[in-house]
Amino acid sequence: MSAGDAETRAIVALAERLAREAGALQRARYETELEIGTKSRPIDLVTEVDRACEALIVEGLRRARPGDDILAEEGGVHAAQGAAWRWIVDPLDGTVNFAHGYPCFCVSIGVERDGRRHVGVVYDPLRDELFEAVAGGGARRNGRPIRVSEAATVQRALLATGFAYDVHDSADDNLERLARAVKQAGGVRRDGSAAIDLCYVACGRFDGYWELKLHPWDVAAGLLIVEEAGGRTSDLRGGPAPADGREILASNGRLHEALLALLG
Repeated sequence: MSAGDAETRAIVALAERLAREAGALQRARYETELEIGTKSRPIDLVTEVDRACEALIVEGLRRARPGDDILAEEGGVHAAQGAAWRWIVDPLDGTVNFAHGYPCFCVSIGVERDGRRHVGVVYDPLRDELFEAVAGGGARRNGRPIRVSEAATVQRALLATGFAYDVHDSADDNLERLARAVKQAGGVRRDGSAAIDLCYVACGRFDGYWELKLHPWDVAAGLLIVEEAGGRTSDLRGGPAPADGREILASNGRLHEALLALLG
């Protein structure tokens, strides 16, 4: 972000404010009685907090930037033909965790400029950790620069992954890759929030992360944060990481080729 790019600075500030406001709502409703429904599968949960957070963010965006395009997970779409800016919002990433009282969930807001990832903001309300990045401007956690890890071997690496909501009835279930990783890596975690997993790669808590069948709102912010922290992202064949999230590998870069060989 150049010093003179006032619009980018304003967008970062808006994304951070809305993420914190939605996070405050999540924090207030955490471990309270919830209305829990399902979407695509019985294990694909949604709560009234997801919808309230999305409404808060989308309404805030429409007031502040009515000409921008918006894609949000729970259907809060505001199509703006030809808009230069596109906001991609996951109002509560980790809904299953939230619904069960498992303390791993966040707000994720990614912003594209002319079709390219430009701003990423992820806010973890329980840890009060705000990750953010701007294309060409580095990545930060609570205002301090972050970098990926220096791990150089898979045998010493701590990896993360996840499973799609169709895991009960799809043959493409990620289990074979998980088995290979468990046998070869230093450890594997499955925490249930893609945005947090990506941010943990960016700040060196994880050395690599992969997952299949994600969605744009799961990865729009996190992929940029990894890249701006010095990491590498791709699909499982080494090509560009798809914006729709269908196949994602993120790493500290040093391990990337080894992880492609292990998981591809």
